[in-house]
Amino acid sequence: MTHQVHSFEPPERFVAGTVGEPGDRTFFLQARGGGRVISVALEKVQVSLLAEKLEELLVEANKRFGVSLPDLPQTSTHDNEPLDTPVDEEFRVGTLGLAFDVDTSTVVIEAIEAGDAEVEIELGPDDPDEPDDADEDDDEPDDDLDRLRVRLSPEATRAFIDRARRVVAAGRPPCPLCGQPLDPAGHLCPRHNGYHR
Repeated sequence: MTHQVHSFEPPERFVAGTVGEPGDRTFFLQARGGGRVISVALEKVQVSLLAEKLEELLVEANKRFGVSLPDLPQTSTHDNEPLDTPVDEEFRVGTLGLAFDVDTSTVVIEAIEAGDAEVEIELGPDDPDEPDDADEDDDEPDDDLDRLRVRLSPEATRAFIDRARRVVAAGRPPCPLCGQPLDPAGHLCPRHNGYHR
């Protein structure tokens, strides 16, 4: 079976979003461009971690290569639109790879289909002398996995981070005692030995 690389360099739109009600949401990364829309499913924790690692990548690029850090997007420019429909899951994400391309001052994000591997985020090479695909050896087992690859400007990356954080935060509020998500019907809090309060 041939694997597909869905490449958007750059996408017209690249966002994190959800389908479903809080407590039962499915998280997606969605890229749109050239008349195509590709949606890949992932876990909430992956969205949160991706935003965190992208922020670190921008700070590192600023320190090492003098790339100016974009300001937080203005509230008026926030992309609060829902995901483009229909949301057809192309694949479930196992690995997220990140790299900074010094030559073009762009951030490259690669979402790789879940194989048998654990969920992980790899920070790719940001050394200008190393090719972008330095981590893709021909004998790697994930060569037969589908991928979604996007290339974003630092400004688009910052906008993605901002929206991703809002999407993650828009779920159920955390329990003030244990930090687990609260259900409208209440939950069994381990800090109360399982008793409702």
